[in-house]
Amino acid sequence: MGKYLKFTIYLNLIIAVLSAMMAFNLWNSDRSRAYIFVFLAVITTFMFFFRRFYFKKFEQRKRDNQN
Repeated sequence: MGKYLKFTIYLNLIIAVLSAMMAFNLWNSDRSRAYIFVFLAVITTFMFFFRRFYFKKFEQRKRDNQN
């Protein structure tokens, strides 16, 4: 299960990069849609760091309980 969670954490980072690229491409043509993609990029970047922090915290707790 831990392997799959590690991949989903990095999926957030991929979505953030793709959203930032879409925002950059749409900035001059459709500014309102570009703001939506900027918001999505910020939220998914936050979720990447948030989930990675808690994943590491739970892994450390699991290692401490095994000792």
